Amino acid sequence: MRVTVVQMNPSADKAANLAAADRLVSAAVAEDRPDLVVLPEMWTCLGGDHNTKRAAAERLPAPGGAVRGGDAGGKAYALMRDLAQRHRIVLHGGSIAEDGGDRLYNTTIVFGPEGEERARYRKIHLFDITAPDGTGYRESATFGRGTEVVTYRAGNTTIGCTICYDLRFGELYLALRRAGAEVIVVPAAFTLQTGKDHWEVLIRARAIETQCWIAAAATWGRHEERGEPRFTYGHSLIADPWGHVVAKASDGEGWATARIDPALTARVRRDMPLMDHRVLV
Repeated sequence: MRVTVVQMNPSADKAANLAAADRLVSAAVAEDRPDLVVLPEMWTCLGGDHNTKRAAAERLPAPGGAVRGGDAGGKAYALMRDLAQRHRIVLHGGSIAEDGGDRLYNTTIVFGPEGEERARYRKIHLFDITAPDGTGYRESATFGRGTEVVTYRAGNTTIGCTICYDLRFGELYLALRRAGAEVIVVPAAFTLQTGKDHWEVLIRARAIETQCWIAAAATWGRHEERGEPRFTYGHSLIADPWGHVVAKASDGEGWATARIDPALTARVRRDMPLMDHRVLV
């Protein structure tokens, strides 16, 4: 299976972001012929104020249900479904703002080649921190948190779902490994301040400890948050179960592609059976 992680520079302009995603996914499929394509976190609307985020959010059909008429979701939902069908891929839709009524949710939606919805995951760990430069982030002021560990199948491979800040919580990744994951996906909008020191280190650590492939699609560059400039780190990458970075995007928009080798996964797990040796303390 070939996996592509797409790197975008989204803004608060939802229409422009949708057009960019269409362009980048289509170009990546034409050039690299992946089976699974991953978009970054909040690729539909990054930045703006609370009202902008609320306006960009989408009400979603019932999970796993048929998509019919007025129950068809919003423009991002429709685009992701169309991209999966048009290119005959599994499209892991990074994350978008889901309108859950009284709360928004940072939500991943996955579509198969027939346009069927295969998975839906709400981000569990919310980014409420103060960065080294003093910039404060409070994701919980806008978003509710999810509670479910989610996997799905792409071909013969089990894929685990996480989003951005989840990357810092190894227990979620171990839960996904126990649920059968061979690849764990991380759409992200990592800040420049934290990304330059922690992004690759954390991805490689999660790959090593779970013996899974990690496919991390990130946003890159400048956007405006309530009128203030913010910067995300980018460096979308794919790491193998030994912790090697096997594909990586440069600065700017683009993508990176790697082949997932199940024989390598099996060999790493056989030669170092971590899950057999794990002791709860």
